[in-house]
Amino acid sequence: MIFVTVGSRYGFDRLVRAVDEMVGAGQIREEVTAQIGVGSYLPKHMHFERFIEGERFDARVRDAHRLIGHAGSGTISLAVANCKPLLVMPRRKRFHEHVNDHQVATARKFAELRHVLTADDAADLPRRFNQLRTFVPARRVAHADELADRIGAFLRSIADGPSRV
Repeated sequence: MIFVTVGSRYGFDRLVRAVDEMVGAGQIREEVTAQIGVGSYLPKHMHFERFIEGERFDARVRDAHRLIGHAGSGTISLAVANCKPLLVMPRRKRFHEHVNDHQVATARKFAELRHVLTADDAADLPRRFNQLRTFVPARRVAHADELADRIGAFLRSIADGPSRV
């Protein structure tokens, strides 16, 4: 099963429509379930729900073979934590899908780290979906010692106060 998620705060009709059209055209032959949020486009070729809460949402992620979604940090974090291949398409300000284009930078950074695949737009989705079939996301490696050192240095700088010249 492929799980499509777009979050709940904003609609993302451009992504939902593109995936639905791929299912309708036979480009995706697996079962697809989508969480479409507040969008106005209602899929014709795949099962959908507007909102899926808590444990049911987590179960959909666990049960899915692959994920497709927006480039929100929550969606990406969930995919990385569950070692799920994820194809993201960032929301764009010019399409009134978000207040700015921060998801473009988020998608690029996580793609650079090999945690996700990205599609810049709906036209790119079929090609990138074909790559998703064999994509194995890189596991996240926590650098707890480095983080602790950085936090410690920051706290020391606060405790020491402004430097005197």
